[in-house]
Order: sequence, then structure tokens, then C-alpha cells
Amino acid sequence: MTRVLGIDPGSRVTGYGILDWTGKPVLVTAGCIRTETNDFPERLRRIFEGISRIVEEFQPEEMAVEQVFMHKNADSALKLGQARGAAICAGVSRGLPVHEYAARQVKLALVGKGSADKAQVQHMVCFLLGQPGPLPLDASDALGVAFCHLHHRQTLSRMSRMARR
Repeated sequence: MTRVLGIDPGSRVTGYGILDWTGKPVLVTAGCIRTETNDFPERLRRIFEGISRIVEEFQPEEMAVEQVFMHKNADSALKLGQARGAAICAGVSRGLPVHEYAARQVKLALVGKGSADKAQVQHMVCFLLGQPGPLPLDASDALGVAFCHLHHRQTLSRMSRMARR
């Protein structure tokens, strides 16, 4: 079994989701860390502490994080990068290996289309997990990152087995 923590970083809302892989995906937990303050350093502290608590409670073996991509607003991209850094530091400080994936990679692995929107990702995550109702968008995005990592991990494992033959 492999337990993966997926992170969809955001300076106001950071999504998280944990999947166990036992030959099929099993949802462990998913949710959002809402920072709800205008004090930016305080938001980063809340992200760091929130991810730290999740890692401590659920003991994932690996962490997968969505990479930052540049929008038109450079300030927003910088804040997103800092929020992402707080989440990564929380995982690394607890010994987790961190894997990074571009949003396009995640959407392609999950939906089959790199330009898929959040609703399509949410739908596919719920479908793959057999969830009857929708999950919060940021949580389903985080689970999408975890799915992408599991897919990537399985592909590398198959390639390694083939190379040994």
C-alpha cells in the first residue's frame, strides 16, 4: 500500500487530499485549509501548521504538489509560490519526498485533456473514487494531484520491471 498526500496550494485556500493505493484508489481524507486573514505571513503559518497536522495525523509516505504557473498578475503568482513553499516545507520537515506536477499534467492524467476545467477534474475525481456527491473544488484538485502522482509512479514501476527483463 502507498499513501499519497496531494496538495493544491493557494494563499487563501489550500486543498489537500490523501489517497491510499492498494491496487485501486481509496479516499482517506480531503478538505481545505482556509487562512481567512489579511496578514500574509499569518496565512503562510496557517498553511504550514495545517499541512503539518495532516501529515502527523494521517502519516502519508509521499507528497505531490501542483506547480505554480504564471498568470497575468505577477503578485498573485508570487503569493501562490510562497503558499506552495509553506506546504512543501511542512512535508519536507516531516521527511516526506515531494513530487511536483504542472496543472496541465494533472488534468491530462485525470481527464485526458490538459485544458480541462475545475468542474471536470472534480467530476472525474468523484467518479474514480465512487463518491456520490461533489467534493470541494480545491480538495478535488488536490486529489487530482495525488492521482497524477500515483499514475506517474505506476508507470515508472512498470518501466523499471520491463527494463529488468
